Amino acid sequence: MTSASSAPSGWTGWLETLSEADRARALALRDRFAALGAEYPEEEARLEVGEDIPQLARFLLLRHIWEYAINSLERPGEIDGIAAARRLLDAGADRADVVTLARRAACDAAFAVLYALDVPNHDLDDDSLPAWSLRETTGDTEEPGRHMDDLHAELLSADPSGRQAEDLLF
Repeated sequence: MTSASSAPSGWTGWLETLSEADRARALALRDRFAALGAEYPEEEARLEVGEDIPQLARFLLLRHIWEYAINSLERPGEIDGIAAARRLLDAGADRADVVTLARRAACDAAFAVLYALDVPNHDLDDDSLPAWSLRETTGDTEEPGRHMDDLHAELLSADPSGRQAEDLLF
């Protein structure tokens, strides 16, 4: 057993504990996460390799939700395509407030869907009902991969602005 004082610490120390193949995989994943804009690419790679969590798939899914479901509403002209928003703007509502309201609604909807994926039938006490799960796959197989859970818990921390949706919540 390794004593606490001689146990490897940090990214470099953790890398030293890995096989050559896992070390190469961790380094490649770290570089990929960094290229994709992850705030903590080493931690993401460590979760993927060390904990066998499909972190790259999780990162990509949550980033997609932020980019296309929540933050897309900030794009010029995007809010104008929503009839109710257009009426509010025509009535004199502040554009920033309307965009924030729409983004908050999108964030709430994304959270609700992710929660439903994470906790099927949470409000029903009947184990005989069907359930579901979300799994990672590779593009070349139809076989389900690792289970992706607790996505709802990471939605806010995946905010690409780094604000953890504070601009929507408070």
